[in-house]
Amino acid sequence: MLFDVVRVAFWILEVLIIARVFLSWFRPWQANPLFQFVYDLTEPILGPVRRLMPPVGGLDFSPLVALLLLYLVESLVLQALRGLAI
Repeated sequence: MLFDVVRVAFWILEVLIIARVFLSWFRPWQANPLFQFVYDLTEPILGPVRRLMPPVGGLDFSPLVALLLLYLVESLVLQALRGLAI
């Protein structure tokens, strides 16, 4: 039960980061409540990554790095939860 909740929470966060990448292409939509919702949920993850890794050649790779880090953390957390279930 807890395993599934954690897995779904990580999946939602990953989808929101991907959605933010697509929404970033539409700057006039920033006043949109959906954009603000996605921004508010993803900025705590993307902000620190962006500070550690500045844009390269004008491209922001922080979403890619954040997704890779999320996959790593998700794997570790899910392995720990599996260990608790045994």
